[in-house]
Amino acid sequence: MKKELEIWQFAAERLKQNESVILLVVVESKGSSPGRQGFKMAIAEDDWRGSIGGGVMEVRLVEQAKFKIYSAVRRPPSAIVEQIHQKNSINSSGMICSGKQTVVFYKLTKDDLRSVQKIIQCIKNERERYFQITSNNFRVIWKKKFDVDFRFTKSEADFLYEEKLGFKNKLFIIGGGHCALALSELMSKIDFHITLFDVRPNLNTIAKNKFAHEKHIIESYENISDFISSGANHFVVVMTLGYKSDEIVIRKLLAKNFKYFGVLGSKAKMATLLKNLRKENYSAEKLDKIHTPIGLPINSQTPEEIAVSIAAEIIAVKNGKFT
Repeated sequence: MKKELEIWQFAAERLKQNESVILLVVVESKGSSPGRQGFKMAIAEDDWRGSIGGGVMEVRLVEQAKFKIYSAVRRPPSAIVEQIHQKNSINSSGMICSGKQTVVFYKLTKDDLRSVQKIIQCIKNERERYFQITSNNFRVIWKKKFDVDFRFTKSEADFLYEEKLGFKNKLFIIGGGHCALALSELMSKIDFHITLFDVRPNLNTIAKNKFAHEKHIIESYENISDFISSGANHFVVVMTLGYKSDEIVIRKLLAKNFKYFGVLGSKAKMATLLKNLRKENYSAEKLDKIHTPIGLPINSQTPEEIAVSIAAEIIAVKNGKFT
């Protein structure tokens, strides 16, 4: 989210100086495209922020964007470019990774400064809003239902791109020890809002954790379900002090629906825990979805290595590699 904020802050600073800024946004991507939906850049005459995938493709689009800054020809402020990453294709991007992406160019001027500033404030204050681009319009909107992160539709006459502002994913870490500290630091560099829970008020690793966006000391893990709701983009990691507290958390959260539910623990310990829950007729379907032992099997040993394995597994689930 820091990188996202930097893009909009860069645009705002240049617009304040009455410069034009070209906003590039990947509005659609398929296959092995290096630029994924929502990737963006803000390009000024002499500098830029962000990335839409890198490589020769990005270099060409940056040059096109700079041309649009200099161009005085009257035209709609936006344009759509479809790039196919395949050799010998008519719209070839110069890359051969077999995917394709659609990029919108939008020329921001000082008239758009207020909307850009609204975006910055929404990101900082975690307000749920969408920014919207059409062929002739750039604005921030509010909706009663924030059901999707991205929306792109196109007709012969116009197009519509909407993107939800702020964090797209929420990570809930239950247990504030050394592994939680390492995982918080790593995941803070990705698009996750991090919330930490523990029952120990004076734990030094919680005091050291400057990476979680929220930290909550609760009376008992018996109450954990009051703090975490079901969510299509909710990721839950359980790493409490021991077996008993892990079991309490699992019992309290098992009925909820998450994108990812992982529990830290040895294979033997977790096998026993899950066996006991199955005997009590807890949903086999729900139990089978628990990722445990947590993380990818890379023989991780230190808290930092464990954090890498967990982060990799979460990213794989987020990106649809496996469930």
